[in-house]
Amino acid sequence: MLRWLFNLAILKPMDVGIADAKNRPTQLVRAVEEGESIVITRNGKPVAQLVPPPPKRRKVRFGMRDRIKLLPGWDAPVDLDRFLEGEI
Repeated sequence: MLRWLFNLAILKPMDVGIADAKNRPTQLVRAVEEGESIVITRNGKPVAQLVPPPPKRRKVRFGMRDRIKLLPGWDAPVDLDRFLEGEI
């Protein structure tokens, strides 16, 4: 019975009021680093959750060099009158 209660306590996320979360962000991040899930509440209702990151994350790829193709003349000047009349 004691083991079941211990497991239940570990699996249940910790509820923290938004004012407390604002006053101790470092402690909350440390708890998440140790595997704790934290639910931030406002007036007793959940509004956000802090959880550990997934074990495997994808790499960020910057740049669209190979994905976007621009046609010749894309940067040619535009006649303002023709543009405003809807011809372009």
